[in-house]
Amino acid sequence: MKLNEIGRPASKEGTQTKRLGRGTGSGRGGTAGRGHKGQKARAGGFHKAGFEGGQMPLQRRLPKRGFTNIFRTEYDVVNLDKIAALGAGVEITPELLRERGLASKRHSGLKVLGRGELSTALTVKANAFSESARKKIEAAGGRAEVIGG
Repeated sequence: MKLNEIGRPASKEGTQTKRLGRGTGSGRGGTAGRGHKGQKARAGGFHKAGFEGGQMPLQRRLPKRGFTNIFRTEYDVVNLDKIAALGAGVEITPELLRERGLASKRHSGLKVLGRGELSTALTVKANAFSESARKKIEAAGGRAEVIGG
């Protein structure tokens, strides 16, 4: 293949680029689709996001509030109705839930919440449990084990 044999990609075949500012007959002559005058009509005439023409921008006018705790533990939450759908005789661990797509990998821990009912005895291992989830698991004859890290 030579440089003069290279054509347009198949997806662009048959389409033409808009040739701006090439006379009134082209339909995009004169102002070349940029409207009339002003900063946006000029070359290099765009400014960064948040620029308000020299006025103090909104994000600098508003006060800073609060803080972000960098040591906060983020929990991935899974409800009992999702766990009940996995079936009986399975030990529920964070790794199993991530494998099945019920928990994501971006959070450090797993917390089980109490929405739904549990009819089978299951051993559930997680970093945290809500009080209602713990009661429902134990009422069904299962065990709620807290794991570290």
